[in-house]
Amino acid sequence: MTASPRTRDQRRDDALHRLAHDVDVWVATADPATGTPYLVPLSFLWDGHTVLVSTPAASPTGRNLRATGRTRLGIGLTRDVVLVEGTVQEVLAASEVPDEVGDAFAAKTGFDPRRLDTAYLYFRIRPDRLQAWREVDEMTGRDLMRDGRWWDDAG
Repeated sequence: MTASPRTRDQRRDDALHRLAHDVDVWVATADPATGTPYLVPLSFLWDGHTVLVSTPAASPTGRNLRATGRTRLGIGLTRDVVLVEGTVQEVLAASEVPDEVGDAFAAKTGFDPRRLDTAYLYFRIRPDRLQAWREVDEMTGRDLMRDGRWWDDAG
């Protein structure tokens, strides 16, 4: 175990650091008709408010995100995780992505779906709930965001 549990403020700072600096995220979706779960690693870009991912339009993840508008994201290691429950706010074809957004995504991730022959979609995901913890001693207080709003230390 770690030396001592982090404060909520430290956890928030660490979660924001992960969002800004990590490159990949596990994206979980479910088929709305069958409930079949899908879990895939995708590259992402954090703009300070939303997570942007891109996946082929015809992939199960692309279909599920369009159909349900819901996802769960896992960032980091199992012993230092940020979990995000989110809602798709915007779906854009690669040709519709503003140049500055597409360029920022490509620069951060080293991957530019706009340059591929396969039809990719970009999904802008708004966090509704965000949790962060390292080990069992941080399970209490792991909720850092609810209903899209950050909790303060008193929350």
